[in-house]
Amino acid sequence: MYDVMLAEAILAAHLVIIAFNVAGLGVIPIGAVLRWRIVRVAWLRLLHLALLAIVAGQALAGRACILTIWQSELQGGTAAPPPLIMHVIDQLIYWNFPLWVFTVLYVAVFLYVVALVVLVPFWGPHRVDVKNLNL
Repeated sequence: MYDVMLAEAILAAHLVIIAFNVAGLGVIPIGAVLRWRIVRVAWLRLLHLALLAIVAGQALAGRACILTIWQSELQGGTAAPPPLIMHVIDQLIYWNFPLWVFTVLYVAVFLYVVALVVLVPFWGPHRVDVKNLNL
């Protein structure tokens, strides 16, 4: 029972990380055009870059995401089937393609984010003063 609960917590964390990474791919260029101050917050941009670097690095190393591995191990040790919502979310985020497809995709996305760092810098004269950021 605790294994299923922990697997669900890992899946929830995985979903939040995926949403953050995917949202950043669109929010950063759109925010730059619309002059949103949030896209100049350095720690958010560095977190986005670091998470995608980890994903691309794991793919280049031929490994699945560590969260995927942990979730699979926890689900494999239980006799009870996972809850329906967990099954539905699994189908949304785990696609049945060869690993090389994901490697190409993740590296391309990482390179896109590196390009965004150059095209939409979060340092220099446009740097946001986080203390005065009104969110």
